[in-house]
Order: sequence, then structure tokens, then C-alpha cells
Amino acid sequence: MGKVMIIGGHGKIALLLAPLLKERGWEVSGVIRNAAQIDDVAAAGATPVVHDVVSASVDELAALMAGQDAVVWSAGAGGGSAERTYAVDRDAAIRSMDAAAQAGVTRYVMVSYLGAGPDHGVPREDSFFPYAEAKAAADAHLRGTGLSWTILGPGALTQDDPTGAVTTAADPASRNTSRANVALVAAAVLGRPDTVRRTIEFTDGDVPIAQALNP
Repeated sequence: MGKVMIIGGHGKIALLLAPLLKERGWEVSGVIRNAAQIDDVAAAGATPVVHDVVSASVDELAALMAGQDAVVWSAGAGGGSAERTYAVDRDAAIRSMDAAAQAGVTRYVMVSYLGAGPDHGVPREDSFFPYAEAKAAADAHLRGTGLSWTILGPGALTQDDPTGAVTTAADPASRNTSRANVALVAAAVLGRPDTVRRTIEFTDGDVPIAQALNP
């Protein structure tokens, strides 16, 4: 299948995604900031790469990505300060897109969230506002690139077991999405050229993923 780099390699989704990709024949690497996470990433089937993407320049990230066939952005500030959120979820993400283009890595999958965009509707006083703004900016930048991108928009993330079934018709009464299903969707889209340049919003549902991803 080729080489794929997961940025945010120690995230809960990334640790579920790495073994799925390895099973499908990908050579997987996982970028992490903390060397203490090396063993966990390796145990998931990815080659650990210790690098702080937040402080890295576009040129440094491009060098890191050289030889890759695909990049999956699954990093996030995980709450905390607004400054950190913008630095990770907006600025570093955008630099990674520019780096992918510079390195000739055309395939790029972004893990975003259901409802992301400039019309996200999150009040400025809400603690979620910086994240919503950051993701809106990052997603918009990605859509403006020449990359073969796919943006994934799962609902509220849970630790539920994978079902392999989702719905792309967002149900306001049930917006939950298991991280395991997100990993399955991410693995699937990397092997599906028909998902390129599409934003795919989904929640847990009853449609098999392969069918749900059909245009």
C-alpha cells in the first residue's frame, strides 16, 4: 500500500488506526512529541518518530515526511489554553499541509469533527470556541490546497467498541461516534480514491463503513 505517517501517533484514535493500517499492508510511522510514548506506539505497529510538530518549520516537517505516500493528522491540543489550541490544531496543522505538498506527499487525511466550519455556531465565551475556530481554519486551508485530501467529521467521541457501521446522515438525537469506528473509517478512506476531496461527516450507525463511504 505504501508508507503512511500518523501525526499525533499516541492519540487514542492513532493507536487504534496504526494496527489497522499495518494489517492492510501499510508501512506506518507515528509522530510523537514525548519519547516516553515510544513503546506504546511501537506496540501498535507503528515506527515511532519523536518530533515536536508545533515548533517545527514547514521545511523541517517536509524533511520528516520525505518518502511518505500519505499523512494522517490525528493530533490535537486536547483542551487547555486557547494559545496551545491555536498553535496545535490550526498553525501546526496548516504547516503540516504545506509540508506535505512540499515533500510531494499528495494524500492527506484530516481528523476533524462533526459540524466544523466557519458557521460552527460555538459562542465566543464557550471553552470549545478556540478549538472550533482552529479546526475551521485548518480545514479551510486544506480544502484550498492541491493535496488529495479527505476530511473526517466524526461526532462526539466515545470509547465504545468498534461496530464497523456508521451513518453519514447525522442524527441530532445521537451524535456519538466510537474512536474505534473513526479508526476504521480513516483506514478505509486511505484505500478509497473515491473519498478524495470529500468531507465525510458521520456518527455511529447501522450502515457498513464500505457502503457508507460511497459517494
